[in-house]
Amino acid sequence: MPSTIQKLWRRLRYGEPVVVVSGLPRSGTSMAMKMLAGGGFEVVADGIRSADEDNPRGYFEDERVKNLGEAADKAWLRAARGRAVKVISYLLKDLPADNNYRVIFLRRDLREVLASQSKMLERRNEDNGASDEQMLEIFESHLWRVDYLFKHAAHLERLELRYAEVVAEPRRAAERINAFLGGRLDVDKMVEAVDPQLYRNRAEKLAAT
Repeated sequence: MPSTIQKLWRRLRYGEPVVVVSGLPRSGTSMAMKMLAGGGFEVVADGIRSADEDNPRGYFEDERVKNLGEAADKAWLRAARGRAVKVISYLLKDLPADNNYRVIFLRRDLREVLASQSKMLERRNEDNGASDEQMLEIFESHLWRVDYLFKHAAHLERLELRYAEVVAEPRRAAERINAFLGGRLDVDKMVEAVDPQLYRNRAEKLAAT
């Protein structure tokens, strides 16, 4: 695990961190990006992927993120220092270590993630190619690797939030995010960005079906 001295040295060398919002797809990352934008934090998003039935309030994505694993030139991330970028958890390992990152990491009940992803794929006439049990195993294995990365990567700092708790107590979540990022955000506006009506795949409902 990186020491306090290592982290301090990195901050002095690489300056202001890039804020990253991450998690599995359908885990609340778009909601967190909207909270940041509402609170007055500048977000990096190109608007190419427009709002739809799955994310009626928008995705807040930048297409360049999709190429993190293959791109040789990732210099654009340096220009994102002091701003927020959405990066799915599968690509966290591809973030270049010549930046510091403060990662707001969303966790959601994996059954809810699976149900939400399945509905999105169904609307697009696509198939994930695996059974629910296989997908849950894949998610769990992947999240273990993500936890390992956070424990050993000096360029990553994490604030972990649970999606259900953000929806249930948005002010508490907004205050935690604000403190993590230095205390300059408009917490009231962040709270307004959370729409409980969009929490459509709840674990208790899934268990009853």
